[in-house]
Amino acid sequence: MSTNRPPACLNVVSQTLFVFVLLLKEEAVCSVVFQPSFLVTSGPRASAFLVGNVSDISLTISSVTPSNTTGRLPPPSCMPSSLVQWNLSQELTGKSALLVHVSLNRTLQLCGNETECCAQPLCVRETVRVSACLGNVPLASLIIQAQIYAQLPPAGPVSENKTVIPNQVFQPLGRCPCDLSPGECDVRCCCDQDCTPELLWLFAGHCLPGPFGGSFTLAAEYDCATQSAENAPDWFPFLCVTSPSENNPFLGLFYDGQTVTPKPAPSFLAQQVTPPVPSTYYRQGEPILTTDNQYFTIPQVSLLGQCLESAPVAFLQDFEAVCVRTLQACPAAPADLRVAVRDGLGGVVTVNVVDEVTTDISSFVSSPAKLDSAGPELVAERQLCVNVVLALSYTLDWKGNGLTAISVIRRTGNITLDAAVSLTSRYSAVFVNGNVTAQPNSGNPGYQVGRPVIGGFSDSPTGAIERAPVSLWPAVGDGLCSSADLRPVLYGLNSTSGCLMPVSLLNLTQCSQLRETVRYVLAGLVPASLVSRTGKPDFSSLANWTSITTVVQNSSQPAGGFSGVCSGVPAHLHIHIRSVVMGTVGGVAQKMIQAVELSFRETTWSLECDAVEGNPCVTPHLTQSFPVTSSVTFTDTPISTQPPKSRFRINFTEFDCERNDVCWPELAFPLTPYYTGEPYSQALAKGLILVFFFIAASVLGTPWRQIRQAWSNTSL
Repeated sequence: MSTNRPPACLNVVSQTLFVFVLLLKEEAVCSVVFQPSFLVTSGPRASAFLVGNVSDISLTISSVTPSNTTGRLPPPSCMPSSLVQWNLSQELTGKSALLVHVSLNRTLQLCGNETECCAQPLCVRETVRVSACLGNVPLASLIIQAQIYAQLPPAGPVSENKTVIPNQVFQPLGRCPCDLSPGECDVRCCCDQDCTPELLWLFAGHCLPGPFGGSFTLAAEYDCATQSAENAPDWFPFLCVTSPSENNPFLGLFYDGQTVTPKPAPSFLAQQVTPPVPSTYYRQGEPILTTDNQYFTIPQVSLLGQCLESAPVAFLQDFEAVCVRTLQACPAAPADLRVAVRDGLGGVVTVNVVDEVTTDISSFVSSPAKLDSAGPELVAERQLCVNVVLALSYTLDWKGNGLTAISVIRRTGNITLDAAVSLTSRYSAVFVNGNVTAQPNSGNPGYQVGRPVIGGFSDSPTGAIERAPVSLWPAVGDGLCSSADLRPVLYGLNSTSGCLMPVSLLNLTQCSQLRETVRYVLAGLVPASLVSRTGKPDFSSLANWTSITTVVQNSSQPAGGFSGVCSGVPAHLHIHIRSVVMGTVGGVAQKMIQAVELSFRETTWSLECDAVEGNPCVTPHLTQSFPVTSSVTFTDTPISTQPPKSRFRINFTEFDCERNDVCWPELAFPLTPYYTGEPYSQALAKGLILVFFFIAASVLGTPWRQIRQAWSNTSL
C-alpha cells in the first residue's frame, strides 16, 4: 500500500463503467486546499480557509528557509515544530471548511526597558508554513511571508477617537502641497522648507506652477487687482471683487478648524435579500409561496447537472428530476412535507402526504445485487439506513389562477450503507386540472410552446377517443433501445434523439426481419393515429382531431443480407408537424396543429470486423451497436394577408389584373378596397363628388343648351 496518499483515499472503486466519474468524486472527497495558499502579511495576524474534507485533519506550523543553492523551500512536513513566536488556531465554518488563524505571540515595541521587544525597526522578517496533515501525510500547505515593522508610540498625548484639525486661517493645511518627501528637498518644489538656497538656485526658474507648486494662482478676471485703467470696463469699479492673494481656496484658508469625531462603519454591507412578495393569484411560471411568504420547494436538477435541495416550484410547469448521490452516511430523517401553501385564491391548501414502503430498491440503488451477494458477516457489519426517501411524486390540482389541492406520494425503503452504492432519488411534479386521474391540457385553446403534443386513437364504435402519447427517447440511461425511457414531444421545440440496437451477423443475414424489427421499435414512439388540433381537446368528437399520415417509400430491397451487410433499414423516424395561427385570444396568437406526417429514412448497416475485440463477421453471437434515431420538426404555415379570390376571378381569368394587361376592375380603382393611398371613407367621398360633377356637367352641357334654345325660339 502506498504511503503517498491518505488511507481514506486508497479505497477507489475499480469499475469498468463510470471510472472517470468515480475518480473525480474520490479526488473531490479526499483533497483539501488552502484558499489562498500564499499570504504576505505586514501585521501580527493572518487568516485563510482550508476547504475540502476537513474531518480528521491536523494542523502544524513551522518556520522555513529557502535553500541557498536552489532558492526553493523544503518539502512540507507534519513533524511538530518548536516554533514559539506564532500561535495557530482553527475554527470550523460549515461542514467542509476551516478558518485558520495565525497570530504573533510577542510585542512589537522597540527595545527599551521591555522584554521580548524589537531590536530593529524591521522587527519580524520570516517565512511561515502551515501544513494540513492526515496522519503523517501532508495534504496542503499555506505559505505566509511576514514582514512586520515595530510600532512607534506617539511622543505626546493622543486624544481618544478624535482628530484635531488646526485652524486653517493661521495654519493652512495646504502650505506646500508639493512637499512630498519629509526631510528631503523635492525637485521643482520652491516652497519646500528642506531645500537650501543652493538647491533652489538649480531650479529657481522651473518651479511647479499653480497652488500645487506652492505659488498662488493668477487672480481671476473679476478681481479688482487684475484690471488696469486702460482696459477696465465702465462697470468694473462697481462690480469687481476685492480678495487678497493669500486667501486661496487651494491652500485651505477658507475653512475654520474644528474637531471631527470618526464614526465606525463597516467596509462593506451584506446584500439584503428581499423576501418574495405574495401575489393575489398565480400566473404560469410564477413561484408558488407558502403561508410564511417562502418559496414552496422540491428538489430539482440545475442546468449544470447539480441537485438543488430547495428549488422553487413554478405554477403550471411540470418537471421530473433524478438526483444521484453517493451515500457516505445515512441520510437525515425525512422532513415534514405537510406544508401550508397559498392557493392563489385567497385561501390555504395543505400538502397531503401518502407514504409507501418500497421493498424492491433495484431502480434506486446502483448495485443491490452486490449487497445481497455479500456474506452475512459483512452485511452485519454494515449500517442499515431505515426509511430513506427514494421518490417524491407531487400532484397539484389547479383551477383558474389557483390551486385546489396538493398531494405527494413519498416512497421510502431500507438501504444498507456501502461506499460502492449510490442512491438515485426521483422527484416529479404534475399539475392536473379537474379530476386527479385526468391528464393536463397543453393550452386553451391553442398550444403553448413547451407543452406536450396530445395524441389519441379511436377504436370504439361510439367514436370516443382515447389518449395516446407522441414520444421521443431521452438522452439518459445505458443508451440501448430495449431499456430506454420515453419523453413526450413538446410543442414548438425541434429535437432529435436516438438509441443503440445490438445486431449480430445472424440478424443481418435475416435482413427482412431486421427491417421489421427496427420499424416496430420506431413505431412504438408514436402509437397514436390522431393528434389534437388544439391544446384543449374534445375526446368525444373527431372534429377537433387530425389524422397522422405516413409517407410510404417504394423501395424493393432483398430479403437477406450478404457478408454482414443489410441495406434499406428504416433507422430514422422523422415527425413533421405543421401548425397555423388561428386567431388571437386576448392579443395572444393561438397556434393549432394543421397536419402531422411520419416518414422513415433508410440506411445500410454493415458489421465492422475487428480482430482485437473478436471478429463479429465470423462469430455469430458477437454483436455491434447501430444507432436508431428519431426527430421532430415544427413548421409554421404563413397566414395569407390577401383577400380570397372571388368566383368571378377564378372562372374568368381574362379579367384578372395579375394575368392580363387590361384590368377592368381598375376602372373604378379609387372606389375599390384595393386602393390604400388614403382611408376608404375619404376615397369614397371624393369619388362621389366626382360623380356629382360629372352629372352636373352632363346636365348643363350641349343637349340641355339646345333644348333651351329651341324652347326660347318657340313662340307661344
